[in-house]
Amino acid sequence: MPHKIMISAGEASGDMHAAAVVRALQKRGTHCQLYGLGGPQLERLGMELIVDCRDIAVVGIVEVLIHYRQLLTKLEELKARLRDDPPDLLVLVDYPDFNLKLAEAAQQFGIKVLFYISPQVWAWRKKRVERIGKLVDMMAVLFPFEEIFYQEVNIPVRFVGHPLVDEVKPSMSIQAAKTFFGVDPNAHCIGLLPGSRKGEVQRVLPIMLETAERIEKTSQDIHFVLPIAETLDIQNIKNLINNRLKSSLHLVKGHSYDVMHASDALLCASGTATLEAALMGTPMAITYRINPLSYLILKHMITIPDIGLVNVVYGRRIVQEFVQREAKPECIAEEMQHLLFDLDYRDKMKKQLNKVKEKMGQGGGAMNVAKLIEELLLP
Repeated sequence: MPHKIMISAGEASGDMHAAAVVRALQKRGTHCQLYGLGGPQLERLGMELIVDCRDIAVVGIVEVLIHYRQLLTKLEELKARLRDDPPDLLVLVDYPDFNLKLAEAAQQFGIKVLFYISPQVWAWRKKRVERIGKLVDMMAVLFPFEEIFYQEVNIPVRFVGHPLVDEVKPSMSIQAAKTFFGVDPNAHCIGLLPGSRKGEVQRVLPIMLETAERIEKTSQDIHFVLPIAETLDIQNIKNLINNRLKSSLHLVKGHSYDVMHASDALLCASGTATLEAALMGTPMAITYRINPLSYLILKHMITIPDIGLVNVVYGRRIVQEFVQREAKPECIAEEMQHLLFDLDYRDKMKKQLNKVKEKMGQGGGAMNVAKLIEELLLP
């Protein structure tokens, strides 16, 4: 009989990383019955979606409260399946508040728990580490400093390396990508990456569009490419754009790595995309905006100076962050032009981004997690 594994991946990035682990398991010949919370990538690999992550992708304290009843209903569906059809292992991927509640149920039913991609306990709400230690059989972490953090509090941990090191690769040359996007091969290109969740895109994309309009007015031969995550509805994106930047904005479904590769600079929402851009070596700026009340609460909880993962991993700010009230299109436009035309500034950032790449490990992250899963499945 194949092993049964429940996976809980509540966001597009978690769906992607979990799918990479499943592919690694299959490559090693470990075929499992999979079910749980995930998205299109896990579904394509044969996982039964008890809950579709696209139905619960919310960010921010206030947003979670607004959708609390819906989230609770989905959580109860997963708990019921844990009880009625217990897996040999529960694999939690990021999405910490939701997943730790699921881990509590797993503990009640005597189910082993692997937590892959650590909550950012080193950045905020450090007391969560005590709860994690009581609920999780093994942490699989992405950065060496996270391994040290958990070792110091005697929680089983394994540094597996960042899966993006293997995943972030373009499928086309720069010239071929520009042609595919409909961009003049000789024009400057800026990639706009507003995120993969509907709520964050609704808040961040308008800032990016106004920034692009300002750049377009002052600089000629600049094109903008917007890759649309498969978790998003392209019609909703078109409604937000509302015929702005008619001749210079190019939409493409997916192909985010090709956009990063072909762009001279990127304007990214804070999150995984900043690390992907670092692996591509493409200079960038970060902008983000959440519900004002959520920000007010989080501002007093976060203990690190920067929110961009690329800056956190480097150890200090190397990429400018335009967050909340600082997300002013006129300031962001000035920074983007700086990234395009100040060659010394570009070169310095590219060298710093290469340092970030070095800190993300040598690759093989998904395969390392697959091996760890096999260890935990042993009787």
